[in-house]
Amino acid sequence: MKDQVLRVLLIEDTQSEADLTRFYLSRANSMRYDLTHVSALKPAVEHLYDNEAPDIILLDLHLPDCEGLGGFERLRQLVPDVPVIILTNFMDDELAITAVREGAQDYLIKKEVDTALLSKSIRYAIERQKADAALRESEERYALAVAGASEGIWDWNIKTGGAYFSPRWQALLGLSQESISADIDQWFDRVHPDDLSPLHAAIKAHFQNVEAHFEYEHRLRHEEGEYRWMLVRGQAICDAEGNCYRMAGSMADITERKRAEDQLLHDALHDGLTDLPNRTLFMDRLAQAIRFYRRDGSKQYAVLYFDIDRFKNVNDSLGHSVGDGLLVGIARRLETILRPSDTLARLSGDEFAILLTQVASADSATQVVKRIHQLLSKQFVFQGHAIYPSVSVGIAMAAEQYDSPEQVLRDADLAMYRAKSLDRQGQAVVFDAHMHASAVQRLRLETDMRRAIDRREFVIHYQPIVSLQTGQVLSFEALLRWQHPQRGLVSPNEFIGVAEETGMISQLSWWVLKTAAEQTRRWQRLIPNNEHLGISVNVTGALFRNEQMADKLLLLLEECDLSPRYMHLEITERSFMDHQDAVLAELDKLKSAGVQLHVDDFGTGYSSLSYLKRYSYDTLKIDRSFIRDVTRMGDASAIVQAIVSLGQDLKMNIVAEGVENAEQVQLLRKMDCPEAQGYWFSRPLTQEKAHKVLSCPLRLN
Repeated sequence: MKDQVLRVLLIEDTQSEADLTRFYLSRANSMRYDLTHVSALKPAVEHLYDNEAPDIILLDLHLPDCEGLGGFERLRQLVPDVPVIILTNFMDDELAITAVREGAQDYLIKKEVDTALLSKSIRYAIERQKADAALRESEERYALAVAGASEGIWDWNIKTGGAYFSPRWQALLGLSQESISADIDQWFDRVHPDDLSPLHAAIKAHFQNVEAHFEYEHRLRHEEGEYRWMLVRGQAICDAEGNCYRMAGSMADITERKRAEDQLLHDALHDGLTDLPNRTLFMDRLAQAIRFYRRDGSKQYAVLYFDIDRFKNVNDSLGHSVGDGLLVGIARRLETILRPSDTLARLSGDEFAILLTQVASADSATQVVKRIHQLLSKQFVFQGHAIYPSVSVGIAMAAEQYDSPEQVLRDADLAMYRAKSLDRQGQAVVFDAHMHASAVQRLRLETDMRRAIDRREFVIHYQPIVSLQTGQVLSFEALLRWQHPQRGLVSPNEFIGVAEETGMISQLSWWVLKTAAEQTRRWQRLIPNNEHLGISVNVTGALFRNEQMADKLLLLLEECDLSPRYMHLEITERSFMDHQDAVLAELDKLKSAGVQLHVDDFGTGYSSLSYLKRYSYDTLKIDRSFIRDVTRMGDASAIVQAIVSLGQDLKMNIVAEGVENAEQVQLLRKMDCPEAQGYWFSRPLTQEKAHKVLSCPLRLN
């Protein structure tokens, strides 16, 4: 500050005193001064208008044109940021106090002034003025921040209970300045009753560790009556003994954020279509029910697991919008029969589950199932379509062996599939231990099957289809067998169902088609008089739903060099009754190429003569159940004769399955049945043995 030159305006009407002041300032070593002297207030004002404001003003209170503090007040109006020191010959304590209160930086008696005192007073005045300016700037900045902040500001005097709440704080709660007092209870009295004790506990914890920043979410009552979520942040100040005496911070309205969080949580735990609890929430509540039951065996529960019978047909025939509407409609109906403590959930697709709590017995659970069936027996109408859905229900009751919800749901699922396997739809089955053992055995079978494919344990046996006129083998039926390394030869009745459920049936079917086609072509070439030998292969309806199935099969036959007319595809009645247009188009393509289509097990299902005529099936295979009783000349004999006549009228070939004795052969020949197969002629043969029977006709009698 020594090199700094301070501009000083001296207002003094006595020249000798002005000279003395100049002398004092000239002797100062700590700083240099540039002094301007005027003898009255008016020239001082003019100087201030015409020149840059000085760094400090030295003012005499008794001037020719002004007396007392009037001149000081005028200067304060004109240059409020310039410090003023009063120099006077009159010692008046009251006047001195008033001058300092009004903003004078100092009040000096002229006869007491010397160089040191005057320099010290000027330096102090300038430093204080800078500090006051910085304080005013800080206060203005704080005021602007408070006014412009989206958060409300609060300041709490912990000792007195007084508080300051910014206008924004009040606005967040719909308050006005007239309706609120400077009291902390204005805050605490509005806290939701459930949040008040936790809030006090959080504040108390902050007082014990003020180094940590305070942050807490709670609900406050808005002036309109609703509770809104607020996020409060703050910091407490404590004395040396650790007693907190002040705390201040901010408050923000986070209601919309909390609503969004609640919605996200709801969406994460509920199904988007039906708004029912989803699998995650259901499993959580089931886990809770298991814990309650393990602590108290009287708190039994039951899980009902079910899906909608033939729901896929609804989607395929009426569209997914109708299917979705049906799911929502079923959910709304089921909700009406449940207690608040029960849980209805949509697990996936058309699968639902119900958790029943406080269930007395399995009978109580089955009573709920009855109400479900009654509820769903009433029609649903969507887009003009009436739908009568049914559900097959599996029930799993509380048991000590259950440690996890997955185990309970697994057993309820097993029971549901047992219910589906019953003859009628809309059944209910309660899980028992035998079902689990069967499921484990089934899983082991599935695992062994997958290994069997890799290890090539599957083989084909060939059963001859014989002419009832000549005994000649006209074709073979390719029958899949499993040569199990431990169990020996496994019947397809044990594994075909598993193959269809797991999707392995497609891989196996294509393998059978290729292997049988190659072998048939080999026989046609090697054995005389067998150039027209055919091969019949059972195919599942699922195979036809594969895109470009016909093209794939025709390419396979071309690679095997087997004419399509020697490939006979055997399809059950149930399969062709379920054909859709796309599937039927594949059949048309195969038929046009020469592949023969046989209806297997004819007479055991719902026959549609229109389908037989439309798709010109080549052969009807009479089911063995009719052949078994054909010699008794009863209904079975009449049915067989009717099927043979039907085939003749439709120009279709007929094959009788399951022929086991000469009497059956003779009767079938009298009925003019052209072909047959069965144990009377030959059991299914290995490739080597089948090769031998092609060399000579089989016996007819």
